[in-house]
This record gives sequence, structure tokens and C-alpha cells, in this order.
Amino acid sequence: MATYVKCLIIGSGPAGYTAAVYASRANLEPVLIDGPMQGGQLTMTTLVENFPGFPDGIEPFQMMDDMRRQAVRFGTRCVSGIVTKVTFDNPADETQPEHHVWVDNSEEYIARTVIVATGASAKWLGLPSEKEYMGRGVSACATCDGFFYRGKTVAVVGGGDTACEEATYLAGLCRKVYLIVRKPYLRATEIMQQRVLNNDKIEVLFEHNTLRLTGEGKVQGADLIYKKDTAEAEERHIEIDGFFLAIGHHPNTDLFADSLERDDEGYIKVKGDTPCTNIPGVFAAGDCADPHYRQAVVAAASGCKAAIEADRFLQTR
Repeated sequence: MATYVKCLIIGSGPAGYTAAVYASRANLEPVLIDGPMQGGQLTMTTLVENFPGFPDGIEPFQMMDDMRRQAVRFGTRCVSGIVTKVTFDNPADETQPEHHVWVDNSEEYIARTVIVATGASAKWLGLPSEKEYMGRGVSACATCDGFFYRGKTVAVVGGGDTACEEATYLAGLCRKVYLIVRKPYLRATEIMQQRVLNNDKIEVLFEHNTLRLTGEGKVQGADLIYKKDTAEAEERHIEIDGFFLAIGHHPNTDLFADSLERDDEGYIKVKGDTPCTNIPGVFAAGDCADPHYRQAVVAAASGCKAAIEADRFLQTR
């Protein structure tokens, strides 16, 4: 038997929990589906120091648990599970849409409004040592974690705009930054290339691939190979304190490929400065619709906007 709800929220990061707080306070009696990672990608960092209101920083799990408890306090029902199928209704008159969502291939919800807050996942190199040192020197967000490496030596992997931006940002904090690029050139725009190449703190290692990370309990170095799969191949070791991945993100939106409009990278398209998607009553919040900022505070703000729009949608129908 299906469960009818006014507002269904998919995702449990800052966007999802903030949407739940606002939706609950608007008496929408929201149901929030946790997804595969309760608390979202933020829980993969070490300490959150750039979210307003926490002058001494806060542990990410504590922050997400506080957000969750706040949402539950106002009436949100949190459901542990993974959304496995959706059917979004797009009626011609937009009066009484019913959106069907299945959790774990069994439990069905029929929702008047849906807020998609499924986030985005960083792309990884696939090295076993990446997981081993996660939160102990490995990061996918320089803006989030760069502060912890002030005066230290770090490495950034990637050759595009994001990698160059991260390397430049870290150069303002760190003693030295290695930029590990697998190709013999940078893919970044000309202005970003010049910022990197003209920065004395950044050393670009062209045609290098990372073999493994090393260290006792935390990242202390990286083994690289130069000109992999060629006669000139040569291994080298660099001593580093942090290892930043900047090879892109993948929005967790494959589930909505047949229903929601997405851009070429898979981010959900929204209308202007709103969280509204191409389907009436379905809204997108957080990193799944944000290819630019990917910050907790921005995600939280978009969750607020999505809940307000969901409330307005229901009031007018």
C-alpha cells in the first residue's frame, strides 16, 4: 500500500535537512529518505569551519546529526533507505500532480511535491590508499579542508579549471603545492593556466600518475610514475601532508534521467534563480543542481528555497 505525503525529500545532506526544517515548520509533514550516505558528502571531510555559527568549527557527523534532530523536532519523518525508482507526473493543467517514488524497490510513496537533494560525488582515482587515508590527508574540497594545511606541502590531482583553481587557492595557504597532471598540458582556460604557471609556490608535474599514497596513520607522501606505459617510465616519491582530488564531480542524478532535464554533466536544470525543475511540484536543491559552488552553506540555502517553493506550490493548488 502506498503512503501519501505532501512533501517528499530525497537526500540527507545540508540541502535535504534544511528543506526538511522549513517544510516541517510550514506544516507540510515531510518525509525524508536518507539515501546511501546519511549526512551526505559533507561527512567525508574532517572538520567544518566555514559554516556560519560555529566559531570553533564542528565535526561533520555532529553537524549533520544536529540538522537531522532539528528537522525531526519540527515533524519530519526520516526513513532509512535508497530511492530506486521514480515516476514524476507532469499533468497538462498542473493542478493535482502525483509523484511516485519507490524506496528499496518495495515501499511506495505518492507525493504532491518532491525535493531532490541527492548531492554530487567526487570522482576518485580508484587507488586503494584513497579510502585508507580518507579524512586523514585525502580530500576532494580545497575550500573545505585547505585551512588545515597552512604552511604545509600538498598535492592536487587534475589539469582542468577546477584543479587550477584548487591549486591556486591552496598556494595562498600552503608552503608548496604540487599539481599532478597526467597529460603533457593543462586543459584549463588560458587565464587559469597562467595563474598556476606564474605562481612560484606551485610546481606542475606533467605526465605524472599517482601510484599510491604513503604514511603512518595519515598522508605523508605519494609515489608517482612519470610517462606511464612508455620506455621513459620512471617512479618518483614526493613528500606531502595533503592530497586533493580535483578531477571533477558526478551529480547523483542518474535516477532522474528519464524525468528531469539535466545538463551535459548530469546536473539538474532549474529555472533561473529558483529551485523549480521542468516538472511541476518537483524541486532540486544542493549539489545535484549546483556545478559551481558545492559548499554546505550554499546547499543549505537552496534547501530553504526549495521548501518555500514547495509550500507556495501547494498553497496555490
